[in-house]
Amino acid sequence: MASPSAPLADHACLIVHGTDRPGIIAAVSTLIARNGGNIVALDQYSDDPRGGAYFQRVVFHRPDLAASIPAIEEDLARTLGQGFELEWTLTDQSVPKRMAILSSKQDHCLLDLLWRHRRGDLPVTIPMVISNHTTSADDVRSFGVPFFHVPSVAGPDKSASEEKILELLVGNVDVVVLARYMQILSPAFLERLGVPVINIHHSFLPAFIGADPYKKAKDRGVKLIGATSHYVTGDLDEGPIIEQDTVRVTHADSAAELARRGADVERQVLSRAVLWHAQDRVIRHGNHTIVF
Repeated sequence: MASPSAPLADHACLIVHGTDRPGIIAAVSTLIARNGGNIVALDQYSDDPRGGAYFQRVVFHRPDLAASIPAIEEDLARTLGQGFELEWTLTDQSVPKRMAILSSKQDHCLLDLLWRHRRGDLPVTIPMVISNHTTSADDVRSFGVPFFHVPSVAGPDKSASEEKILELLVGNVDVVVLARYMQILSPAFLERLGVPVINIHHSFLPAFIGADPYKKAKDRGVKLIGATSHYVTGDLDEGPIIEQDTVRVTHADSAAELARRGADVERQVLSRAVLWHAQDRVIRHGNHTIVF
């Protein structure tokens, strides 16, 4: 039996967003029907029905979809772009996203993603793993995934390392995941990369931004610790949040125990964020997200 997360043949996902107004759902439904499609899932959200921001995700089946996409896109541009002044994207759900992973020494998130991918739980391809350490090289290659070692240059100027990473990534991937990659990416790197970057931060943001969050949590005496997966922007740990989760702790837990328990949460949060992004369930809006 195929995984429920496997790519779907002859299925398309339509994302629509813009200003809310009457008739959008009817227009989208009519458009899909007249192009031979059958809607199998529809989610929509408006923050204010009186002209607020509107978001919609529609998955539909259409036999021989790939050949029909140009005509559907032309109809979308005419109907939604000109008629309703809405922005839209249409993706073929049978084509998995190409997902590169960047990692450092801690490998729990990296290996979890590779394992889930091998099980068929993540509808992506993984063309490469890049790390600034070689400790996980053999494990990565055991999954049949190419491993590249790009050491981090000492000091604040990381441009030489970033240039080597960009040579590997640009044009070859659709999304990059930072699986506990313990380096800050520069705004220039993100701009040149040109694809979404998903990070896992080992705290329940906005608390304990930056390094050593478990030590900070222990020093503060918190009763909950958590993890946050978010899109990366030029501002450290300030990007739009995709997913979060928590686990209860007590005063008796050491910082090391917090880190051990937190690692489990990190794996779960990151895998859910990656899955939702791969399935086109996440819409970015300003500095937050709508997740269907």
